[in-house]
Amino acid sequence: MGGHGESAAQGRLQQIARARQAVMQEGRSMTDVAVEGWHGDGWIERSWRRCLGNGQRPQDTVGFDVVPREQARRVEEGNHLLVSAARPVLEQLGRAIASTRYFAILTNQHGVVVDAHGPIDHADPRAAVITRIGVDLSERSVGTTAIGAALTELQPVWLHRGEHFYDMTACYSCAGAPLFGPDGSCVGMLDLTGIDAAERPELKHLVTQSARSIENALTLSRPHRLALRLNWPGRLLGDDDDGLVCLDGDGWVTGSNPAARQMLAGLAAADLAPVHCSELFAQPWEQLFDLARQGDGAPVELPLWSGLRLACMAHAAGEARSPVGSRLPLRDVEIALIRKAVNDARGNVMEAARALGISRATVYRKLGRRPGRNS
Repeated sequence: MGGHGESAAQGRLQQIARARQAVMQEGRSMTDVAVEGWHGDGWIERSWRRCLGNGQRPQDTVGFDVVPREQARRVEEGNHLLVSAARPVLEQLGRAIASTRYFAILTNQHGVVVDAHGPIDHADPRAAVITRIGVDLSERSVGTTAIGAALTELQPVWLHRGEHFYDMTACYSCAGAPLFGPDGSCVGMLDLTGIDAAERPELKHLVTQSARSIENALTLSRPHRLALRLNWPGRLLGDDDDGLVCLDGDGWVTGSNPAARQMLAGLAAADLAPVHCSELFAQPWEQLFDLARQGDGAPVELPLWSGLRLACMAHAAGEARSPVGSRLPLRDVEIALIRKAVNDARGNVMEAARALGISRATVYRKLGRRPGRNS
């Protein structure tokens, strides 16, 4: 078994080398030399060609530059909510990948690192240089990576060793997935990277699931009076596959996750315009609030204007439920409320702390963050 695995791994590296030579030296398509078993749908070649078009060359030195201080301050201030929403997910990921030599990197929508977690070997400069807060890992800065590709292609990706553009980044293997905010725009991406590690394409599934959890946390962090969990009849409601729609007291949508935007055409076509839930569901919208007040947690079926129906559970703000329908632990509810206060204060931790009647240090401790100079 070991010999077969080693032979397959070597074959993959040889296939990658042939593809690199075809695209970067011969001006041919990688599909001329590597069709069978190739990962992806052509996005790797598209990324390579974008890099070549930008004047980048595989043999160039990569600087792994940190963005200027003023820009770094804006990045930190603008991504408080993303980092807070992602932190519990990154901690869970740390357990999942603890024995794989992979670690997690979180970036904003421009590919700038805003957090990192997991078994990072800081003594290895190849790890230390890409996990610094503020380092620019965009495609224009470091060539083809899961980070740049996920943010450009807006889809989950996996790439191994020489599928990276630069020769000096061929030590990395990584999986990445874009992150979409409650308004449907891309807000960042989640990356799992290993150094001189065995190929683990299954990490693409793990990073996609983890990205979904972060997106759901971002959606529920939006100010709302009612949260709707949606899925097709026959599906079990209560996990990260659900559609989430948050409503204010007048029935206007304040946020939704990607699953909800796939289920509800009215959200997908909204293009950031305000949407009222009466445009989505073919029944009086006030009944949704009545459903939450009943408090029995039983799902009901909601008719859509298309004639389709969705199963729904409705919860008042602060009463989101776990997959088995039980209330979230008090600690999680407390953290959700703190996140909401920070969001309402537009990232001003001191203002959020005053509104909650707690100290700024308590806010940082509960959210697992270090105090910043400008918070």
